[in-house]
Amino acid sequence: MNNRGTNRIYFLGIGGIGMSALARYYHSQGAEVSGYDLTPSPLTKLLEDEGMAIHYEDNPKLLPALIDKVIYTPAVPADLKEIEEIKRRGIPMLKRAAALGEISNRHFTIAIAGTHGKTTTTAMTAHILHTCGRDTTAFIGGIANNFNSNLLLGKGTDSTLVVEADEFDRSFLQLHPEVSVINAIDADHLDIYGDQKHLVEGFNDFAQLTEKVVIVKEGLDVKATKILRFGFGEGCDYKAAILRSEQGITDFTITAEGTTTNVKLPMAGKHNVLNATAAFAAARQIGLQADEIDHALSSFQGVKRRFDVKVRNEKYVYIDDYAHHPEEIKSCLSAIKASFPTKQMTLVFQPHLFTRTRDFMEEFAESLAMADSLILLDIYPAREKPIEGITSQALLEKVRINDKSLCPKENLLEVIAERKPELLVTMGAGNIDRFVEPLKTMISQW
Repeated sequence: MNNRGTNRIYFLGIGGIGMSALARYYHSQGAEVSGYDLTPSPLTKLLEDEGMAIHYEDNPKLLPALIDKVIYTPAVPADLKEIEEIKRRGIPMLKRAAALGEISNRHFTIAIAGTHGKTTTTAMTAHILHTCGRDTTAFIGGIANNFNSNLLLGKGTDSTLVVEADEFDRSFLQLHPEVSVINAIDADHLDIYGDQKHLVEGFNDFAQLTEKVVIVKEGLDVKATKILRFGFGEGCDYKAAILRSEQGITDFTITAEGTTTNVKLPMAGKHNVLNATAAFAAARQIGLQADEIDHALSSFQGVKRRFDVKVRNEKYVYIDDYAHHPEEIKSCLSAIKASFPTKQMTLVFQPHLFTRTRDFMEEFAESLAMADSLILLDIYPAREKPIEGITSQALLEKVRINDKSLCPKENLLEVIAERKPELLVTMGAGNIDRFVEPLKTMISQW
């Protein structure tokens, strides 16, 4: 792609984690990139610092005079005034997923899918390839600490593409992978799929798009021409076995192809062992050797907002995580409890989406009860309108622990300062991330 000043691309929802990476990619290729988002954020500031013009008002008068193509995310409301003007002007509109599909079509692609685990596995896979000297371009659904970015840019047109394959809105069906990973197919996005059966069908449609091999977690109902299974079971092609886990470091083995490799992963939790095993398997499919993959994993620094330890000293620990599905919450809290078994955990959780809260009310209540103390924020609506009877209060009433409360966002810092919890966890996929740095600064000073 060569856009040297001739391709003017406008992004609707440019501040999203996926959209911002795509904007930076096109900008790096010489396109003139600008866009709209609802509110400023650290991500939009980075884009502006790199020279992209962004505004935060839905105002057709602020649209650039010349636009060759509009890329949008389904998270943007369809009734935006700017969309009406874009259609009136006859400007071609492309979903983010379709734009990623165009890029995927030009590269050997490793696509990482799953209702959870895909961001960490994508970052791990990109880090392995990059560390092992493979020219790599990667689109990551979070800020990978090794790159301090959600985008890794390859040096040439023949770089291997590692991309997070998002099941929302069936976006992953736009990709063209040679190798794919499927980590989990737990019920989610039922507002899109309707039920679990159709969600599984969606993942199977994705698997059918994969040209070479699909790497699938054991127990998942996936069918493809060639499948390799990973997990802890004896029948797995890539079998993991945990040897020791303490102080946030996990020693484990991966047995595959008749050999066993010892891996030291600087992360806690069985779910991260599975993520690493999937990334290991993906890297093997492009010819990387087991010992160099192990070496790369030993230097993996994780992803911001994924078991992200912000403060750890003799008295206090503060961990932030993006978990927003009951199974993700269980996996994360289990890993935290195993890492800090003597500390009382205070969890601050922000539910994400009214539909998800409605569909998994009982499951959320069960997983949140793993905390010793729960502080619940209001539901983050994202793209949705409120649903009658679906509130944080309704969820709180179902959580079977004694120490639980609701808290307005504006009071959160004050509440935490008063409580001074020895182990604090903030969790959710909404704008709870805006509290991470203030909380980190405050707790560091205690």
